[in-house]
Amino acid sequence: MKIMLHLLLLSCLFSSSPLVSGVGNFTRDDFPSGFIFGSGTSAYQVEGAALEDGRTPSIWDTYAYEGMYGGGNGDVACDQYHKYKEDVRLMSETNLEAYRFSISWSRLIPNGRGPVNEKGLQYYNNLIDELISHGIEPHVTLSHSDLPQALEDEYAGWLNRKIVEDFTAYADVCFKAFGDRVLHWTTLNEPNVFIIGGYDEGFLPPRHCSIPFICRPGNSSTEPYIAGHNMLLAHASAVSLYRTKYKPTQHGTIGFNTYTFGLSPFSNSEEDLAAVQRLLTFYVGWLIDPLIFGDYPDIMKNIVGTRLPAFTEDEANLVKGSADFIGINHYTTIIVKNKDNNSKSPFMSFSNDIGVTVFFPDSAPKGQFPVMPEGLYKILEHFKQFYGNPPIYIHENGQQMPRNGTLNDTPRVEYFEAFIGTVLDSIRNGSNIIGYFAWSLLDGLELLSGYKGGFGLYYVDLDDKERSRYPKYSQQWYAKFLQKSSSKDRAVI
Repeated sequence: MKIMLHLLLLSCLFSSSPLVSGVGNFTRDDFPSGFIFGSGTSAYQVEGAALEDGRTPSIWDTYAYEGMYGGGNGDVACDQYHKYKEDVRLMSETNLEAYRFSISWSRLIPNGRGPVNEKGLQYYNNLIDELISHGIEPHVTLSHSDLPQALEDEYAGWLNRKIVEDFTAYADVCFKAFGDRVLHWTTLNEPNVFIIGGYDEGFLPPRHCSIPFICRPGNSSTEPYIAGHNMLLAHASAVSLYRTKYKPTQHGTIGFNTYTFGLSPFSNSEEDLAAVQRLLTFYVGWLIDPLIFGDYPDIMKNIVGTRLPAFTEDEANLVKGSADFIGINHYTTIIVKNKDNNSKSPFMSFSNDIGVTVFFPDSAPKGQFPVMPEGLYKILEHFKQFYGNPPIYIHENGQQMPRNGTLNDTPRVEYFEAFIGTVLDSIRNGSNIIGYFAWSLLDGLELLSGYKGGFGLYYVDLDDKERSRYPKYSQQWYAKFLQKSSSKDRAVI
């Protein structure tokens, strides 16, 4: 039945059709009461102080030290660890209503389990208090691609079921220490991308894959599914703990984040439409279906077979319904083409199971994303129709541009106008979207491009020991847009 529903929805949502356009003229006041606007970062990308005050390396540190950024790393980054008060002031000047950030597990619990690092605890308490003193809601992600290296070394991290207990214990420390002020929790950031890059294709930490010489030895046919299963169980375990032990007094919410592409078929052929369906299932349904329905998608079970772990009845009950909201990270749309069996790789892998070829539309300057907000509109419509319209935060959305110190980032403003307008379109069409976070506050260390590209509203001068911040045109636009008023004029600087 779910397969038939998928097919029906895909024929409506992802076949070639006229583009959905943004609203055009809109203001902050056009959004519903309670809707929140903010910006975000993550710990390793901006904190720095990687070797200070008891913090130990994460797998992201190791990845950087292996030369994946040409010598760049997060040892200093934007130095938010020392400059958090200045950054909160900049958030206030940008009129941010919320700030999404992550906690460094290895700063808070250096060995991954066991004693808490008091200096790490104090830093996050200080940051949270500073945000609240400026009227900015803290939205906290527990894990943003930076598993403690100690747990990776001890038992292979997310590939071992032990991680469920250790992640839950780490979450317990966070809920207990910060939950009196933090009302918005996310367990994991885009685990689908983290797993595919880290355990299938080997281009992200911890760099496991089956192809020799380009990564650490791994098994691309099984490890992605094992890691995904353990992440779902760890997420659900932490949520169960929060709801049982903390929610009755703290009254917060806790959710799950996933990465989404807009998906456009190469043609209207049955093969390409089926390819879009498979990609949507493997990228989104893989981890979202269990949260909503309690099991993996039938399409995945049919293709992957016994390589896909199975939930016990108790696990299925634990996972189902274990998200108060879904966070979506979305940047652009990709073209999807069916890959026939003759063109598939000879070995089994997550990517080979999907059986598609993908590419970006050739419609943007080099280094920038094509501005195709209709892809986000269709994804939101999919969540509304297939998943029962859960509360959704747009957790990440932004335009990458070369990191060359240029403050006139007009393309980023055009991008924000197009996508924020489309979010408003989706709300008016019934989607249950409750917040939007521009990625990102600062030009930090990006997971894929290091310091070559930047998404920041503020440029950070890495050649300056003080890591001075400079507002870009996009910061001015966003700050003006977020000024609440009765005016219906567009936010134009």
